[in-house]
Amino acid sequence: MLSRLKTAARILLKGELKKKNRNPIPAITPDEVAEIKQFFPREKFFILGHARSGTTLLMRLARLHPEVHCNYQAHFFTRKPLLKSLVDSAEIEEWLTRKSNRWNQGRDLSPLVLRASADFIMERDAAREGKRIVGDKSPSSVIHGQVVQDMHSLYPDAKIVNIVRDGRDVLISERFRNFVEESKFLTTEDKRIIADLKVDSVPFTDGRRSIFTETFIRNIASRWVKDLTESDGEAQRLYTGSYHTLRYEDLLETPFDEMKKLWKFLGVKKINNALDKTIKAEMSSNPDEEWQAKRNEGIASFLPKGQAGNWSRLFTARDKSIFKEVAGEMLVKWGYEKDLNW
Repeated sequence: MLSRLKTAARILLKGELKKKNRNPIPAITPDEVAEIKQFFPREKFFILGHARSGTTLLMRLARLHPEVHCNYQAHFFTRKPLLKSLVDSAEIEEWLTRKSNRWNQGRDLSPLVLRASADFIMERDAAREGKRIVGDKSPSSVIHGQVVQDMHSLYPDAKIVNIVRDGRDVLISERFRNFVEESKFLTTEDKRIIADLKVDSVPFTDGRRSIFTETFIRNIASRWVKDLTESDGEAQRLYTGSYHTLRYEDLLETPFDEMKKLWKFLGVKKINNALDKTIKAEMSSNPDEEWQAKRNEGIASFLPKGQAGNWSRLFTARDKSIFKEVAGEMLVKWGYEKDLNW
């Protein structure tokens, strides 16, 4: 009784103590998934992949099917502040778990709030398109295994697609995106390389000059390795039969075959062979290339966009050595090289 009186007096004089950190956000339960699908019934999927790995092309092709809609860059799980930031505070936790809140049935409402938010965003678009399967593509190059873990805590019933691209071409594409966009992260040496490239590009194509600094190669190559290691590993562990991988290079070589595999994985009812022609028409355009050309034609025109194997004409012997040291084993694992003798 005395303790209660002291607590009441403290609250009266100073107000309730504020909790600094919230407890971990609980995962959605199977019963909650079943409940929420009564309101948001469409099947969901998520396209993952390291930045510059062909996620945009895959998204464009996936939604060509009359049953499938896909949009991009929601970054529910792949870029801060992340979807969970909506409830990630002690104050919001207190509200959603308050005992006097009879709507929560004694459980933290946070996972339902998050799931309903993402479901509505995706299903609203899909409803407008009249499609029953809907997904988001959001690449990541900074957050890796945690992406899949956070996704599974809210979407254990979703399907996961992971597109992989040769890390050497990822490196090239990342470099030219930074050059074209004149990234604020460019160093003095980076700017010197750009200036020299604009004056005379030949030394950069015959092995005399590198478009990279060593720091850039090591940074992007290590991110590529970490993303593949963690994202693929966690997806295999958590999603098992609901996980599909494909290589960007195979998508370029046999697009209809790869898309048939993907659409079947997503659960479409029928695949019309006429989609082969539709896919080829879609692949004949490259919005990213067009955008880069408008942004910085002098740099953009140096590199053909979206092609496989660009690295082979731009890597110097030094570039190969550094990349091989950091990511050579991963190239072998994904079938890009038979061994380290390249």
